[in-house]
Amino acid sequence: MTGLERGQLSVMRIHAAIFGGVVLAAATGANAVLLATLAVPMGTVIIPVALLLAYPVLLGPPRRFRAWRYGTGDQELRVQHGVVVQVQTVVPFGRVQHIDVAQGPIERSFGVARLVLHTAGTANSEVVLPGLSRATAEGLRDEIRAHIRQDPA
Repeated sequence: MTGLERGQLSVMRIHAAIFGGVVLAAATGANAVLLATLAVPMGTVIIPVALLLAYPVLLGPPRRFRAWRYGTGDQELRVQHGVVVQVQTVVPFGRVQHIDVAQGPIERSFGVARLVLHTAGTANSEVVLPGLSRATAEGLRDEIRAHIRQDPA
C-alpha cells in the first residue's frame, strides 16, 4: 500500500486552519454577545474553544495524513484511511462507472489532486482518493479505464 503525496499534508493543515478560524470567529461573536448582554468576560468562550481546536487543527492533520493508504490489484483499487475508525474500501474495477481527477485551488498550489470513482449502487457510490500527484491520479484513471474497457458487459 502506498501513502499520499507530501503536499496533501499541507492541504489538510490549511483545511483544518480554515475550519478552526471559522469556529473561533463564531466563538468570538458568541463571547461578544455574552459580554454585551450578561457581562461575561471576553475569553470565557474563546479560550475553551481554542483549546478544543488544538487537536483537530494542530495534531489531527498529520495523524490523518499517515492513516491514508492505497493500492491497486489486478481488478480492484484498495483505499484505507481513518485514525479512530479505520475504513478499508475495495472498489472492483468492474463496478466503476465514471472517474474524475479533481483539483481545488489549495490542492493545485501544493501539486496534489483527488481521484474520484463513481461506482454502481447507491450506498458509498463515490470513493475519493486524495493526495495524489496529478500524474499519478491520471495514471490510475487510465489504468482503471483500461480495465473497464476489457470487461465484457
